[in-house]
Amino acid sequence: MVLPPERELVVQTQMSRTTVREALRILEVQGLVRIRAGRSGGAYVQVPGGESVASSVSLMIRGRQIRLAALFETREAIEPACARLAARYRTDADLTALEKANEAISVESGSRTDFLQANVDWHVAVAVASHNELFTGFMSALSRAIYASTDNQDFIDTEVRRLTVRAHRGITEAIRSRDAERAVRRMNRHVHAYAEAVLKVDERTAIDVPGD
Repeated sequence: MVLPPERELVVQTQMSRTTVREALRILEVQGLVRIRAGRSGGAYVQVPGGESVASSVSLMIRGRQIRLAALFETREAIEPACARLAARYRTDADLTALEKANEAISVESGSRTDFLQANVDWHVAVAVASHNELFTGFMSALSRAIYASTDNQDFIDTEVRRLTVRAHRGITEAIRSRDAERAVRRMNRHVHAYAEAVLKVDERTAIDVPGD
């Protein structure tokens, strides 16, 4: 489906040409339209991809300055469900992605940035393994925001790394074994403990949730 030409949109919406162009640009960035140049060009409506959910949630997190505690509350509600579905529907490719993230996060000499990125990769991989597009979108946005919030030297220490590695491997094994209940229990325990540890540091260091 193609939208009406720009001049017609100006007439229909009674907005300026500049406003219409900006609106189309925003829709293109959000993946809702594809702009083609040339005589046969125009603004073509397209089905939103998985990244559209993540972008929308990220925008809300930044725009409304969502509290760090709220991010973790949402994560505690979503991730056990992701783990349950991952245990049911995971594929060999999903397991490969989880193990790749596990190997990256296990590197003791890795930087804090490397650790946090591997942590994000693993949590998103669990959501992807659930084969639920909405969960994947939500977890992509939440993980990015939590990454930014926990990039803090006072929190990421040797003990946090050790406990995270152990938790991830335990949950991965439950997913590999298709043991949904064990995956849920382990994920519940992991995300709750991680949230408590971060928020203790947050009270002392006032971590913000910046944009991308």
